[in-house]
Amino acid sequence: MVADCFYGDNPGFIEALGQAGVAWVLAVKPRKGVWAPADQAHTPHEAAHGLAWQSPEEPGDWTPVVRRFRDGHTQTWWAADAPLPAAGWGPDQRIRLVAATTDPARLPERTTWYLATNLPRPTGRTGWRAREGLPPADLAELVRLYGLRNWVEHSYKQLKGELGWADFQVRSDRAIRRHWQLVCCAFSFCWQAWFTEHPAQPVPVDPATVAPAGAQRGETTRPPNQLGNDDRLLAERASPSAGVASPVEHAAALLASVVASAPAGPAATAA
Repeated sequence: MVADCFYGDNPGFIEALGQAGVAWVLAVKPRKGVWAPADQAHTPHEAAHGLAWQSPEEPGDWTPVVRRFRDGHTQTWWAADAPLPAAGWGPDQRIRLVAATTDPARLPERTTWYLATNLPRPTGRTGWRAREGLPPADLAELVRLYGLRNWVEHSYKQLKGELGWADFQVRSDRAIRRHWQLVCCAFSFCWQAWFTEHPAQPVPVDPATVAPAGAQRGETTRPPNQLGNDDRLLAERASPSAGVASPVEHAAALLASVVASAPAGPAATAA
């Protein structure tokens, strides 16, 4: 599960996720304060600011992470495990605090994430990880996972703006829940209509990368879950003048920008 700081700053929500055995990566506010001795970090921002950094050639505690986006461009970010002992968060604790940023020296507000997660380090302690059945995740994977939230948020805006998710005011609790369920059903219908109108196209076999025997069987070397060029063109086929009258056309127009802005798949290896 990935979510913003509205959820990451909610201890009850985090505890409920842990009891349900859910793996999560949640943002926390940079200045979420905890009581601590004067010589220790009191906030995630202070914890990240205390990490060693000299330059890209001497990164200290920071690790370069290459973010790959759907349109093909990349950005180099830096990530690190930031200890916050006063909150019980640390690299080998049940909750890790991870900072990810474009500039470890300045930690710019708009391009710095402070993430809490229950996913352990690949090289950390293994006892409680084995008991709780949580898979390990390195820094590059955590940055990739939280990067998915932008797509989730984009879809959420479609739900609120186009399908009326936010139109639940002055209703009872049961009526609100029913309203949200209907909106989710409508959104699912939009996705179904989209894929019905735009079925996935087979990827042409590349003779240079596929053995002759495999090519005869129609096999390709494209890794699982990796989108090809045909998938990337789906959004361009949507009609820009589609209206509400035709549900299928409305679904295509509604989801066009969502498909176009989808994040890239996981990198084969970390930077």
